[in-house]
Amino acid sequence: MSNTDHENQKSLPIGIKSLSKSYGDVYALEDVSLDIKAGEFITLLGPSGSGKTTLLMTIAGFVSPDQGSIYFGQQEMTMTPPHMRGLGMVFQNYALFPFMSVAENVGYPLRVRGMSETDQKKKIDAALEMVQLEGYGERRIHQLSGGQKQRVALARAMVFEPKIILMDEPLSALDKKLREHMQIELKALHQKLEATIVYVTHDQREALTMSDRIAVINNGRLVQVDAPKALYDNPKDLFVADFIGESVLLQLENSKDGLILRGQPLKMNNPQPKGVDPYCLVIRPELLVMSNSKADTVNDLSGIVSASVYQGESVLVLVDLGKDTKISVRLPASKSQSSNNIPEVGKPIQLGLHAEDVIIVEGTVE
Repeated sequence: MSNTDHENQKSLPIGIKSLSKSYGDVYALEDVSLDIKAGEFITLLGPSGSGKTTLLMTIAGFVSPDQGSIYFGQQEMTMTPPHMRGLGMVFQNYALFPFMSVAENVGYPLRVRGMSETDQKKKIDAALEMVQLEGYGERRIHQLSGGQKQRVALARAMVFEPKIILMDEPLSALDKKLREHMQIELKALHQKLEATIVYVTHDQREALTMSDRIAVINNGRLVQVDAPKALYDNPKDLFVADFIGESVLLQLENSKDGLILRGQPLKMNNPQPKGVDPYCLVIRPELLVMSNSKADTVNDLSGIVSASVYQGESVLVLVDLGKDTKISVRLPASKSQSSNNIPEVGKPIQLGLHAEDVIIVEGTVE
């Protein structure tokens, strides 16, 4: 594709090739390769210290890799200074100028690009309208709420219509309700902008809500890249299975006839794996059902209720299976459900996991 074609696009693909970055003996990034599609919303997800922010800052140009390369479209950008990359950037702390008005903050990228004041006003007004802050242009930053400051930061990142926007945990300072509202707004804004968005978070629910694809990073390495549902339903290893969503891992035993779950053959729709590698069963609390069934398609688990926690839309029931093993089951707490149906602490309980809901990963529970 020619440079002219790229100029007419609203977004650019990003190519990351064999990227590594170390600090002394510690690898922040280790041989990371990732192709991000033009117009994609991709989230870099991982725990604190995993390398996700280092990867984002390398794409932005604030961190220089020890080896590897970065491409925007066909153009290599590895050694290009940050201000020459044409990126929109939204930081965790907003990074707004307190001595400027809202309009001056939003228009800053246009001023440094030498745009006329008439054109600046049109673009500033359009950006503020897009983030639902019409009429806020003359306000000072200290007069805004956290959510409004976040919208100003978004407007500033979008105002010059960049083809790539980078976001570093932009919603982490907001309260739960506002954060969830902004997640939906950001997803809708992405569809309007059509820009490529690379988003960093340690919040797996946020990543599942917003992303086209999620790149899970751990200890500087890319562990799995997948669409949210594929990542949740088919984790590739123990780390992803444990990190994404609520889950409990139960060690399975091998036999000549297949995998064994607590003394009983594991019933699963997929073919039993061959060989003697250790495997674990991944149990999602919402997939367990209360059951006294001995059906051929249900894996039975019995235990004693150790706790029952009401959480509004659901009840989380903790179950002791014995041998220092506990699992949890999430039951809907609908108005039609009487309190008599909620399992009592200290009472036995029979749970079932359907064969189609079985998820297994290779490895040993520590």
